[in-house]
This record gives sequence, C-alpha cells and structure tokens, in this order.
Amino acid sequence: MRTIFTYLFLAGVLAWMNGCTVHYSATGASLNAGEKTISVSYFPNRAPIVNPTLSQELTEKLKDKFISQTSLNMISGDGDLIFEGEITGYDTKPIAITGNDQTDKASLNRLTISVKVKFVNQKEPKNSFDAQFQAYEDYSSDKGLDAVEGELVPLILEKLIEDIFNRSVVNW
Repeated sequence: MRTIFTYLFLAGVLAWMNGCTVHYSATGASLNAGEKTISVSYFPNRAPIVNPTLSQELTEKLKDKFISQTSLNMISGDGDLIFEGEITGYDTKPIAITGNDQTDKASLNRLTISVKVKFVNQKEPKNSFDAQFQAYEDYSSDKGLDAVEGELVPLILEKLIEDIFNRSVVNW
C-alpha cells in the first residue's frame, strides 16, 4: 500500500511540474513561458543637472542587457515586459573631508545617478513594480567632474542596469 501511495505521489508531482514552465538562463534570469517580447521606452533626463548623452546611453544599455542575456525579442510597442521611466537625479557632492578647521577640503566627491523605473509584466502582473534606483562612483576632488565623467558614467550605468535587470527578471 505504501509503495502505491509513493508512486501516485510521484506521478502527481511530475504531472504538476510538467504544467509549470519557467525558463532559466545562465545569467540567472527566470522567464515564464508566455514572456516572449520586451519593450523599453526612452528614459528622458529630468534631473536638475543634465548630461546630454545620458538618456540615450541608459536606454540603449538597458535594451542591450535584455537582448544579450535573455531570449526575449525587442519590440517597439506593448511587449510582454515593459520598461518606462526617467532619469531623476545626476549630482555630485563632497563625501570625505580632510585637513584641519582652517584648511578643510573635500578629498572625495561622489557622482550619483538616480532613475525612476516603471516595470510592467503583462503575463505576471504581481511581478510589476514602480521603483527608484540609484548608483554612484567616487572620485578624487583633485579632478573636476568633466575630467572623470567619461569613465564614471559607464560604471554607474552598469550598476543601475544590473539592479534593474535583477529586480525585474532574476527572482531570487
């Protein structure tokens, strides 16, 4: 009797598992069987300080991440997964002070980029979100922002894109 119950239990589990289809990739992305397309809208720059190329870079890097690390097809309209948003912050501020009371000066500055993202999963609405993402890089105060911006922005965007990707399709 116990053997029959064990076989029935295993058959039930296998039948249940056969009905569930989740696709995993080497990147950790888990996509449901119905998720085949993605659309990424342009992320306008609404930060008080505007880097003229930031909107285009962010939008393209987000598209590239999903094209290269998932099997989703990029479309311009309503995809199964939809990304919209805007750049809300782009600022630099001192973070480390050195010296004494009369010679205090910043030894490190921090460039921070903030992005508001609305993610809609049309196949699994419970996975949708509206969230703020922020990433930064520090640089020496001996250099001006214009001297380090070209190397810092790609590093910050990489962090932001990874965070957005993980929150939307890596369900750990």
